[in-house]
Amino acid sequence: MSKTYRSLTLPLWAMFAVLLASQASAHGVAAQDQGFLVSASGIHLGPFIYLGAKHMVTGYDHLLYLVGVIFFLGKLRDVATFVSLFALGHSITLLTGVLSGIHVNPNIIDAIIGLSVCYKALENLGTIRLMNPKSAVFGFGLVHGLGLSSKLQDLSLSKDGLIANMLAFNVGVEIGQVLSLTVLFAALAWLRARPDFPSLSTTANVFLFAAGLILFGMQTVGYFIS
Repeated sequence: MSKTYRSLTLPLWAMFAVLLASQASAHGVAAQDQGFLVSASGIHLGPFIYLGAKHMVTGYDHLLYLVGVIFFLGKLRDVATFVSLFALGHSITLLTGVLSGIHVNPNIIDAIIGLSVCYKALENLGTIRLMNPKSAVFGFGLVHGLGLSSKLQDLSLSKDGLIANMLAFNVGVEIGQVLSLTVLFAALAWLRARPDFPSLSTTANVFLFAAGLILFGMQTVGYFIS
């Protein structure tokens, strides 16, 4: 990769990060989906599986973090290990939060999620490692799940069929995660095969850090003005 190309690539990544963050409200739920969730009473397994998968596939915060997690993992076994830890943490707080009523200000949680993206990017860049990577992935999975559960609680879901619906929603989240990771893993495998991967990996992780920092900033501002 030429020096000129590298000098142009970073600003382009940064611009993309800004545009991405401006369109992304972490753990946001589309207006039409909110209407269904608020009005749904009784068991609706299919729709909740679909909404869970949709949330993961379109959840920029989840995808940014997971890209960081699997960025240097070349073996599917390693990917499965780390992603399973994230999924376990996410499932625990998603289900526990909604079913028990544990609620945390979404702006605070989403700000922490932004920092989780920053942390993983810095870890990938080799500038920081404050904890065991597996413990970090599990811990941040707990945070991500709590953020989603808080957003769902704000919609005042019907208690009728809530347990079954939340289990279905969580199944959908994991399905969406598998679909997303299939694409991401293939893209990263192609990237790792390039001779200029070292410089590309630095640029990509700087982008991840910038995106996480923007998400953190947006949610911090949101907390103080809400």
